[in-house]
Amino acid sequence: MRTAPRLGPRLVTAAATALALLLTGCSGDSGDDDGKITLQFQSLAWQKESVDANKALVKEWNATHPDVKVEYVQGSWDSVHDQLLTSFEGGEAPDIIHDASDDLADFAYGGYLADIGDLLPERLKSDIPKRSWETTTFGGKVYGVPFLQEPRVLIANAKWLKKSGVRIPTPEKPWSWAEFRSVSKELGDGTDGKYGVAWPLKEPVSATLNLSLSTGGKMFHRGADGKVDVRFDAADEIMPRTVHDQVNTDKSASGTTLGMGGSDTLPGFFGGKYAMVPLGFSYRQQIVQQAPKGFDWQVLPAPAGAEGLAQGVSPQTLSVSEDSPHKKEAAEFIDFFLQPDNMVKLARGDWMLPTGAEALRDPALRTKKDDWAAGTALAEHLRPAPAQSVRGYPEWKDKVATPALQEYYSGAIGLDELRKRLVKDGNLVLKRYQR
Repeated sequence: MRTAPRLGPRLVTAAATALALLLTGCSGDSGDDDGKITLQFQSLAWQKESVDANKALVKEWNATHPDVKVEYVQGSWDSVHDQLLTSFEGGEAPDIIHDASDDLADFAYGGYLADIGDLLPERLKSDIPKRSWETTTFGGKVYGVPFLQEPRVLIANAKWLKKSGVRIPTPEKPWSWAEFRSVSKELGDGTDGKYGVAWPLKEPVSATLNLSLSTGGKMFHRGADGKVDVRFDAADEIMPRTVHDQVNTDKSASGTTLGMGGSDTLPGFFGGKYAMVPLGFSYRQQIVQQAPKGFDWQVLPAPAGAEGLAQGVSPQTLSVSEDSPHKKEAAEFIDFFLQPDNMVKLARGDWMLPTGAEALRDPALRTKKDDWAAGTALAEHLRPAPAQSVRGYPEWKDKVATPALQEYYSGAIGLDELRKRLVKDGNLVLKRYQR
């Protein structure tokens, strides 16, 4: 999962960003003639609030660190992987790199990112929980600092749920997957074009893998030899089977939304077509901006299973290029950038949750307004996404899992065929990466 934006025109294409980095001179040449150091910081912030917060922190650093100047470079989530690969291979990567943890493995194993474990202060290392550090640690080395994360939640039409009389779930007493299915059917079964839930599953893999952690699903299993194989056991079936049955048996979920992105479902949600939509926590910003006046909405926890509210996330990260001649200074900037007060500013700018324990305790992230408190209550349940360090995962996702899950959710294939494709076809893909 990319814990990052899904809408709006991006600011820079891969070619333009790579050209900008080449023109400004990045990690290969980051010292001025007067002996002062210049660091390139490529940020992927894109929402105005987030860009403003990023630029303000860079400005603050530069005002208090005259010998180490940081230059802000705008990157794009749409093109970051290819753009970084081009920059790395050309020896022109930025010193400080904003990315997501599920994009780091190949760069880390390829020798493009620096191990910064010994360069980070104890304050930062102890403030971020071990489970978050696991998302950026490969082979015992730390290749990035995880700092923002986004749980999946249920965004619900509060008036609709209250009128129906269904039990409202809380983090202390969430719905089970079975109860979620039952409630969805009670809220709407397609009659008069009204549905209990709309699943936007244009990109079905990360949602399926990450939400299946709640039921004990794992799918990727690493053996003693370090090699990974795919399995689709009983615990892995619960979440996808629930979605399949909501769409094809109960008719409580609209089949037309399966090919949509999250933003595409909002007009129908506002129009009273869907009672609930499973979305990333940051979608609250769009809802605040776009909801009709008087529209009453609320954030509910995703369904729970044998592992409670556990779900997988791929946090946003800050890394240092292996080619940077100023790794120590780059790490010092990251420490400044992720001071607790600053982490709160970044979280609010992106409408996400910080990984830092101190930032999570900030009252600004625990308000009832915009349901911030509903999200922070889920932070302790977030775990590394199952595919975090699996070599060959992108190909497995694109060529095997995405089409198989799309066909299963739509009712075109059954559970046995889904299992065959994910496991048999999937293991053939992974095997090529593990010879």
